[in-house]
Amino acid sequence: MAGELVLGIDIGSTTSKAALVSLEGRTVALEEVAHEISRPRPGWAEQDADAVWWADVVTLCRRLLPPAGGGRVVAVGVATLGPCLVPADGDGWPLRPAILYGIDTRASAEIDELDRRLGPTAVLARCGSPLTTQAVGPKLTWLAHHEPEVLSAARRLFTASSFLVYRLTGEYVLDHHSASTWVPMYDVNANAWIDEWAAVVVGGSPVPPLPPLLWPQEPAGVVTAEAATATGLPAGIPVAAGTIDSLAEAVGAGVRRPGELLLTYGTTMFLAEIMTEARPDPRLWSPASFVAGSRNLAAGTATAGALAAWVRDLVGATGFERLTAEARTVSPGAAGLVMLPYFSGERTPLFDSRARGVIAGLSLSHTRAHLFRAALEAIAFAVRHNLDVMREAGSRPSHFVSSDAEPKGVLWPQIVSDVTGLEQAVLEAPAVATVGSALLAAAAGGHADLSADWSGPAETVVPDPEARAAYEAPYRVYRELYPATRAQQHELADLAERSGSPREPRAS
Repeated sequence: MAGELVLGIDIGSTTSKAALVSLEGRTVALEEVAHEISRPRPGWAEQDADAVWWADVVTLCRRLLPPAGGGRVVAVGVATLGPCLVPADGDGWPLRPAILYGIDTRASAEIDELDRRLGPTAVLARCGSPLTTQAVGPKLTWLAHHEPEVLSAARRLFTASSFLVYRLTGEYVLDHHSASTWVPMYDVNANAWIDEWAAVVVGGSPVPPLPPLLWPQEPAGVVTAEAATATGLPAGIPVAAGTIDSLAEAVGAGVRRPGELLLTYGTTMFLAEIMTEARPDPRLWSPASFVAGSRNLAAGTATAGALAAWVRDLVGATGFERLTAEARTVSPGAAGLVMLPYFSGERTPLFDSRARGVIAGLSLSHTRAHLFRAALEAIAFAVRHNLDVMREAGSRPSHFVSSDAEPKGVLWPQIVSDVTGLEQAVLEAPAVATVGSALLAAAAGGHADLSADWSGPAETVVPDPEARAAYEAPYRVYRELYPATRAQQHELADLAERSGSPREPRAS
């Protein structure tokens, strides 16, 4: 491990990881810790920025540092779940738990309010993305309505990555990619804050100071003496501005050119293509990317690994290995079982926080293997649905680049390739976002640039023509089920809200 190293950190929804990476892109050490999402009320998703995010950073650094064999850490990069909202006081201390990204649906009424006041067409044209549960702006409006005392005390507005950068450096900054998810407060064409719309968002209250903007690979500052004492990092080394984990994963996966489509398997599923010409679509996101003029065309589901874990726990399995082996014995289409994976609502392309899961076609002959396979196929159908919409918006994907899925193994990527008809380069690296975060750190420290390919080896998954044909009918049923049951899903969601939904299990 001798030589210069960069530290890449990835704080995810339920797992945090950190890796020491050489300046040639070789991961030499990796650690991870698990944590939970707090769901204090139906539709809410929160985490404690200090007790979860910063504590995980300290734990991971203490496990990895100082590096053995004489290695020297020369820069740090941070990528995180997002978009999130953390209001904090003037010293950067959180005033309440973080409100998480699109899985927190509390601000549905505020989305409608802002759309009425600003106009959805104007928002899409100026911000590149519509107002949805993924946007930070409505969460801030919710704060103004329901916790005005918190908003009035706020002197910092963080997301997860900027909070950790502040803890490491003392600098209050935000990267452009993350800022472009703060719809309707950021102009994606001008790459600047929209001050007059920020005032609308907070409803007449004073707008807390918005952070200066940097690109993800720019240096935000250096590790302070206080942060060095807490983490074991060398004081004075540069820290990249950082970003949301999905963009860091694109960096780590080597996704740079149009036609290359990142597919991230995780608690949720995420798709992104870097494009030179953005075509905003109200069913998708189009945030800023790495430099002025570059944009992502992006989509994401509300569940993925979370749904697989739900089935695992429901059927009493102790792990994924046996369930996956059983699912392999089931033919494509799960013997007539089709599932809508909207167990936490749905993000793109529906943007429906009141959508709910549907399992159609059940019979007494179906087993847990059929149910588990139907869940994996449901997410694959959701990927294809998003892919259909992305193509309508101008995407022309040639293949997927992805990290391996949980449950581990090639089954789920194979199902996705069979359903979509696209080849998939499944990277063998165990923590691609940490590698991407490390490359951002190397760029911030002047040791590399973003053209470097640190993606490593990959396994190619090729669609099976027979399976592809077998999925056509189930996919048609999948697309018909939502409009046919939407009203009933919404009514049941309202009933659950009034009666009190059961506590959602940890999605891991």
